[in-house]
Amino acid sequence: MTRLSHDAVAERVEALGPWFHNLYLDGVWTAPNHFLGDFPGIMWRRFRHALPDDLAGRSVLDIGCNSGFYCAEMKRRGAGRVVGIDSEPFYLEQARFAAEVLGHDSAFHEMSVYDVGALGERFDIVLFMGVAYHLRHPLLALDLLWEHVADDVLVFQSMQRGSTEVVTPPDDMDFFDTQAFDEPGWPKLHFIEKSYSGDPTNWWAPNSACTQAMLRSAGFRPFAQPEKEVFLCRRVQRAEGAEPVYPARAPAQAISTREKKGRAA
Repeated sequence: MTRLSHDAVAERVEALGPWFHNLYLDGVWTAPNHFLGDFPGIMWRRFRHALPDDLAGRSVLDIGCNSGFYCAEMKRRGAGRVVGIDSEPFYLEQARFAAEVLGHDSAFHEMSVYDVGALGERFDIVLFMGVAYHLRHPLLALDLLWEHVADDVLVFQSMQRGSTEVVTPPDDMDFFDTQAFDEPGWPKLHFIEKSYSGDPTNWWAPNSACTQAMLRSAGFRPFAQPEKEVFLCRRVQRAEGAEPVYPARAPAQAISTREKKGRAA
């Protein structure tokens, strides 16, 4: 494969913009003015020590891969099969170009986290970074990961708000015991009805206790927290009743009628 010139890379980076991941492609930064700084590099440097330096032979799935920053980092550590999925073709086009410039063979697919069962394979490491709070159904997503793709380690990160205290709920509570719900460290998943930070897909903001409780309930036991929002988890036994659900779709004709009514409303 012919290597692109520096100018050609710069032109292509500009054409594919704007970028959310700040990647270094042959001397060209893709998002040098990111509002979070050198993102996600700044996040990666906070927890990279918690993952093995040598990932030879390991398989990795990056959910919500965006332009592929973490796929490239996994390849740098020698990971074998690396797959990135994202629901936005705009980001996947960036990811494929970045992989071409960086010279790695990660595979990229346009896919929602709710469709991971279609991959038909499990991965040694699943990265689920910065996705859960954008989902209408975050716990369903975790259930699907356990059921279909996670084989050993889940790397989970979510925006968190509220108290950093952590109260581990008891196995059972009396119906009239309501005080515990007002404790700062009680697991709370804050719902964002409208928009947050200019992004209408920011639906949820868990506190730290909630993040950990949801992970445990879905069958992912946190064993390390190298960064305040990052949890490394082992796939273990899930809670009773934690199986994912698969809602049936209405017939195509009914869907079309419903959508027309929705637009009219």
